[in-house]
Amino acid sequence: MTAPPDVRPADTETPEEAPKHRSFLRELPVLVVVALVLAVLLKTFLLQAFYIPSGSMLPTLEVGDRVLVNKIVYELRDPRRGEVVVFRQDPELAAPDSRSFARKALEYLSSGLGATPSERDYIKRIIGLPGDQLEMRDGVVMINGEPLPEELATDGGYLSSRDLNDFGPVTVPEGFYFMMGDNRPQSSDSRFSLGPIDSDDLLGRAFVVIWPLGRVDTLPIADYPAAAPS
Repeated sequence: MTAPPDVRPADTETPEEAPKHRSFLRELPVLVVVALVLAVLLKTFLLQAFYIPSGSMLPTLEVGDRVLVNKIVYELRDPRRGEVVVFRQDPELAAPDSRSFARKALEYLSSGLGATPSERDYIKRIIGLPGDQLEMRDGVVMINGEPLPEELATDGGYLSSRDLNDFGPVTVPEGFYFMMGDNRPQSSDSRFSLGPIDSDDLLGRAFVVIWPLGRVDTLPIADYPAAAPS
């Protein structure tokens, strides 16, 4: 006589499966915490995504782009002329921060995914290095008396248009960098309220566009002279 088949409901656990299921549920909170800690460490020390909120870097970066920033590169070497960088405005010049602790924590975590940055974060291109004398005449940037080789986007460069307002001359202090947007007439940068940026306020180099997918590309360094005169 044939024994009846071993049949059980599909959602019934065997004695061996039940402990495994309960063990996974107990470990899940630990896994979530570990994932969050790793995400915070990655964002704090290595890489972070930033959202582009304005057109000051057109045509290089469009509103809504998300870029990935290397946060460790300037621990290994000095910033270079022509690099696109994210920096934080001097806290003494910024408006008081009235956000709650919960909001600060939420924005800190979400910013790693490319959320809208705080009002203190900016993205521009390094134009002047420490010790440079810089001025603008008829839309041409002069570094230490020599014209900076820049071309409009229509000619294969990155500038959206030239700003014909004269500026300077100014000397970039030691330990500071002079920033400009690629969309010169529409960029609030070191020529105006921001002034030269302290090296301690540099958050890192933006090196790749990661979103939207149709714009994924690297951000090459502009072909500028490498250093200020000794």
